[in-house]
Amino acid sequence: MLSRLFAPTVQVSAHCDLPCGVYDPAQARIEAESVKAIQEKYQSNDDPAYRTRCVVIKEERAELAKHHVSVLWSDYFKPPHFEKYPELHQLVNETLKALSTAKGSTDPATGQKALDYIAQIDKIFWETKKG
Repeated sequence: MLSRLFAPTVQVSAHCDLPCGVYDPAQARIEAESVKAIQEKYQSNDDPAYRTRCVVIKEERAELAKHHVSVLWSDYFKPPHFEKYPELHQLVNETLKALSTAKGSTDPATGQKALDYIAQIDKIFWETKKG
């Protein structure tokens, strides 16, 4: 009874509990690389149980990639970045949509498209780190 009284009533989650300043598109890229690799493994195997595992894991990895891209957009990129790179909002949107498509697909081309978008975000990210 006492533990219920002091138990938190709302659970929250975040990238971190303190703005750590540690951001890197590599997190999204690694997850997206997993998505594409799993799509390729799915295509090369006819075992239904194996394919089911592929789909489940691929969907988890795609969701993680989306999370990492979203964190960059909402926590790392600031108004000066969006002013210098006006295409950034659209690029992030297209990246998230590509990851959603890859999440629902077993075609490795969809995974590659997401990786291509992430590469563009990566390029902009590292340019912002120079200045």
